[in-house]
Amino acid sequence: MNEAPPKRFFRFGKVLLLVLLAAVVYLGALLVWVPAGWVWSQVSNQVQLPQQVNVRQVSGQIWDGAAGLDVAGFPLRVSWELGLPSLTDLSMPVDISVASSQSLLEGNVTIGWPASAELDARGRVVVSEFEDLIRRSGGAMIEGNVTIDRLNVLWADNRIQRADGIGRWPGGQVSWPMGNQTGQARFPPMQAELDTTQGGIELIVEEQDGSGPAAEANVLWNGMLEVRVYKRMVDLAQQPWPDTASPDDVIFRVRQPLLPGAR
Repeated sequence: MNEAPPKRFFRFGKVLLLVLLAAVVYLGALLVWVPAGWVWSQVSNQVQLPQQVNVRQVSGQIWDGAAGLDVAGFPLRVSWELGLPSLTDLSMPVDISVASSQSLLEGNVTIGWPASAELDARGRVVVSEFEDLIRRSGGAMIEGNVTIDRLNVLWADNRIQRADGIGRWPGGQVSWPMGNQTGQARFPPMQAELDTTQGGIELIVEEQDGSGPAAEANVLWNGMLEVRVYKRMVDLAQQPWPDTASPDDVIFRVRQPLLPGAR
């Protein structure tokens, strides 16, 4: 009676499986233990950030870390925590928060293969924190806080594919430059809705439970910015205007490049 030859314990399939398991454990250890600051120091020369953005410090690990930034002179702290990747969707969730001294935006980013990212966030903006920037740009200053109830942005194919959200302001005093003087008025509760159009991204500002837009801003894919202000805005500010205009009439319109070279 012939005996069956003994089977080798380390077959090729088992060796390959052990190698793959070791690689997964090694990569996991990298994500958990490698300092994020060391990684940033290795790749920072290859990363081109906008001129107004400066990375001051990176701390923690790749899996769970934080970075201190200066954005247009404002210090921000960005924190992240990686979730478990999905092999079926080829994606990885990341919990993220962006905080200044008083304002906060937090949510999650889903990073997909090969090059996509989707942001779901909410937060609170303390407007007085940015008063100097608003004044320098000649914009209107509002009192109080703006609550961001929802912000969803999808990035794919090297551009924004979808952006929508809504923010609310409880109303209050608004001031704006008028030549050498300053105009003031008290506004009712307002809201702003962000949406994606065929040509770009649209922001509509209107009274909460109102009957139409008070202002609209469109950022077009070609880099142009279009702003329209309706007579309804003047009515909300209780400012004088000829009675021949209806609330839906556009009383101010501007179109200018938002990015260099836009047309």
